[in-house]
Amino acid sequence: MTATAQTQVLPAEWRDFFALTKPRVMSLVVFTGLCGLLAAPGQIHPVLGFTAVLCIALGAGGAGALNQWWEADIDAQMKRTARRPLPGGRMERTSARDFGIALSVASVLVMGLAVGWLAAAILAVSIVYYAVVYTIWLKPRTPQNIVIGGGAGAFPPLIGWVAVTGDVTLMPVLLFAIIFVWTPPHFWALALFVQTDYAKAGIPMMPVVRGETATRRQIFAYSLLLLAVSLAPWWLGGTGAIYGAAAAALSGLFVIFALPVAFRRSGEGDPMKPEKRLFGYSVLYLFALFTALVADRLVLGQEVWS
Repeated sequence: MTATAQTQVLPAEWRDFFALTKPRVMSLVVFTGLCGLLAAPGQIHPVLGFTAVLCIALGAGGAGALNQWWEADIDAQMKRTARRPLPGGRMERTSARDFGIALSVASVLVMGLAVGWLAAAILAVSIVYYAVVYTIWLKPRTPQNIVIGGGAGAFPPLIGWVAVTGDVTLMPVLLFAIIFVWTPPHFWALALFVQTDYAKAGIPMMPVVRGETATRRQIFAYSLLLLAVSLAPWWLGGTGAIYGAAAAALSGLFVIFALPVAFRRSGEGDPMKPEKRLFGYSVLYLFALFTALVADRLVLGQEVWS
């Protein structure tokens, strides 16, 4: 724990508890979960739909709080995270832990009782995956942490879909796969321009352990794979032309943004400009792709296969 947190812990405010939930990450989680719910075949009562999305948000927030509880010492060493509530000395570590557990348990129980136990079980798996498998086991041990750990952020559309249908079919698995494959190039683009933070904290992110060249090549490889995976729902007849055209255009542009990252040498041009541009676009990409999925469903009324 940081010296500040050891000598004086300031009274936590609601803003600090909110910050523990990682609201920027949560917004993407909630959005993809909502899209999975809206794109699923069948109907769900609006109140139950709202409850399902709320539970996804609470579960993600709880996992984020547990992540920050466990990584408080690491966050204190990194410029990007040093101002979070725990390393900033604004909250007791146990408060973050208890808050994370409470949100996680409540989200699973409410999801199970109000919506369905299959959706609740998948939500529980997603929380454990992020808070335990990724945070405690993978992140400090292997440069493949974000590859395997990417599954944690890929669950929301699957959960939203299952909340409506009550079962797991190929289409929601493909939605899971899209986010799973999207995560490495998205996160490694960020890791390239904050790699000194990870090196200082002793986290074996890909650029730190394998170097920039290997990271850049893998970003490009995953971008090509993302192009194929994102088109799979259309190729297999699960969506219509709106989604197919959007996936082709958005994923093609993703590859184009990845090209200068893949073949750029350190020291060329503006420092990390291509990497920052790819990272920014990758966030926009996921919002746009899932928006197209919902638009395809609502406008064309495409019946997805099961």
